[in-house]
Amino acid sequence: MSAIIELKDVVTFYDLIIALRSISISIEQGSITAILGNNGAGKSTILKTIMGLISRQPSKGDINFLGGKIAGIPTEQIVRLGISYVPEGREVFSELTVKENLLMGAYTRKDKKGVKKDFPWIYNYFPILKEKENQWAGTLSGGQQQMLAIGRALISRPKLLLLDEPSLGLSPLLVKEIFNIIKAINKEGVTIVLMEQNAKMALTISDYAYILENGRVGIKGPSVELLEKKEVRELYLGIYSGSSRNRYQNIKKK
Repeated sequence: MSAIIELKDVVTFYDLIIALRSISISIEQGSITAILGNNGAGKSTILKTIMGLISRQPSKGDINFLGGKIAGIPTEQIVRLGISYVPEGREVFSELTVKENLLMGAYTRKDKKGVKKDFPWIYNYFPILKEKENQWAGTLSGGQQQMLAIGRALISRPKLLLLDEPSLGLSPLLVKEIFNIIKAINKEGVTIVLMEQNAKMALTISDYAYILENGRVGIKGPSVELLEKKEVRELYLGIYSGSSRNRYQNIKKK
């Protein structure tokens, strides 16, 4: 499989604070790739850098999408090329209806008839949105707003979907439902990059994963292998074995 997007030695700053330190990441077309790490590790910064939301031009490095450079071009143009982004916190338009929010996601599309035909496709994934399509988005539950945010991103018909903490603040039942939908979307051919704190769930559904540490790639590899890697299990999954479990329990007693 070829890469749909590549970040090569990307350096990103927030004002004078360095957030990404020579990050190199390659996302295979058709895959689900998880990017994991603790708070402040740089997960969200990667997505915002791709979308041109921090700076149109990284301080260093290149970002290539489908073989073309996208660093330095406006966010709207990036969306038109086929990248959609669901930010952490959903950020739905609370004073617009569900249907109006979805239409906002389709603003880059010229085929209005095609957009209309895609509503049943979105509602197939999220039947509750059909039921509440004339309701203000601000009155939806957290889980329903997350579904709306994903639906709004999907209706632009992206080749690459960037998801930032889709399980944040959701009940375990809703988390399972959202992740099942993410898998179904991927099976339709949409490449997905998944930023998650729920490391176990993300590794379970993804093909490959990167784990960030202080703005750098610390660990990477096929997700099925990382699930069994001792360091990952202890630091990110909370699974301890043998002497490490005893050491952890002794630390807690002190």
